[in-house]
Amino acid sequence: MGLATLSQPEEQVEPAQVVAAIRSAIGVAEDHAFQPLHVPHFEGAEWDYVKDCLDTGWVSSVGSYVERFEQEVADHSGVAHGVAVVNGTAALQVALQVVGVGQGDEVLMPALTFVATPNAASYLGAVPHFVDSDPSTLGMDPDKLDAYLADIGERSLEGLRNRRTGRRFGAIVPMHTYGHAVDMEPLIAVAARYGIPIVEDAAESLGSVYKGEKCGSLGRVAAISFNGNKIITTGGGGAIVTDDEDLAARAKHLTTTAKVAHRWSFDHDTVGYNFRLPNLNAALGCAQLEQLPSYVERKRLLAKRYISAFERISGVSAFHERCFGRANYWLNCLMLDAPSLEMRDAILEATNDAGLMTRPTWTLMNDLPMYAGAPSMSLEGARNIEARLINVPSSVPLGEDPC
Repeated sequence: MGLATLSQPEEQVEPAQVVAAIRSAIGVAEDHAFQPLHVPHFEGAEWDYVKDCLDTGWVSSVGSYVERFEQEVADHSGVAHGVAVVNGTAALQVALQVVGVGQGDEVLMPALTFVATPNAASYLGAVPHFVDSDPSTLGMDPDKLDAYLADIGERSLEGLRNRRTGRRFGAIVPMHTYGHAVDMEPLIAVAARYGIPIVEDAAESLGSVYKGEKCGSLGRVAAISFNGNKIITTGGGGAIVTDDEDLAARAKHLTTTAKVAHRWSFDHDTVGYNFRLPNLNAALGCAQLEQLPSYVERKRLLAKRYISAFERISGVSAFHERCFGRANYWLNCLMLDAPSLEMRDAILEATNDAGLMTRPTWTLMNDLPMYAGAPSMSLEGARNIEARLINVPSSVPLGEDPC
């Protein structure tokens, strides 16, 4: 897709109509105060659990809430094991490490993602390799990836290699964009065909489902984020989730400074990380997890209101889940009918001027200076999404029934 296409929409969109439709969907008047994109919401036992940590003195990386949170996160992800860590980036870094990604390996990931995805690979000395996305799902395009690997891949004793660079492909990292599941079934088939492990970037998809299976349970291991803007939060935090007992044990060991268990001796058997989630944060997370089903339902109600409000607006619509998925709608998205960076930016300006916080999707990773030279396939789908997508206010309370 050329730049000319990106600047010539098929149908003109009225920014003022977009502003009015957003206000209608979230139920705020013209003189309403500034509406953020997404804020944390606390309505359960957060105060009680955090106060319990303060009263007992268990505020650091040891305490009952950490283990409770790990098991509950695993349960919500449909897997057996959870390892709580300080943030989602650390979770993804260690998830990649425990499946064998190391120095010089290439990690296949979408160009359309948050910068944490390639950063996690870079911290291990691995090389991000950018893959195209499907505008119908916002996630990695499995058909394009299959054809691409058939073209550039060559089998070796160490696994599939990139014939152009000689480097081994260490992992495939699908990212469930804004809570919408990647079409995982064909992607799993591609990964199996080429012998490459799948590490799910499930940072945004806690509570989302693909064909009856929970996001976070669809690869060998997954990483989740609990940053302040996620569907639930621990302030800052993340988790590694997996059904593989050995991988979970290895992840927990690495994230606890690789300390060998002993009553008093300080012995460490490899380079590890001080990545354990503090009990104080885990306590907040336990209270938040109790509200997760309600949060997802309210976000889904808000998504329905956005879809309805934009049915009447020409040239733009609200993105909705595919038939194979049940999205948590972490961030709702508008999609222009045709790609136009000019129109996208006009809407962003009008909505933010009106006190409605909106954002474009991320700059494609290979357009950032540190990843400009990274290997990449052609990115027509990702460019299409970049020139069409706008995130709109999506906080949990906006999904409450106004009646």
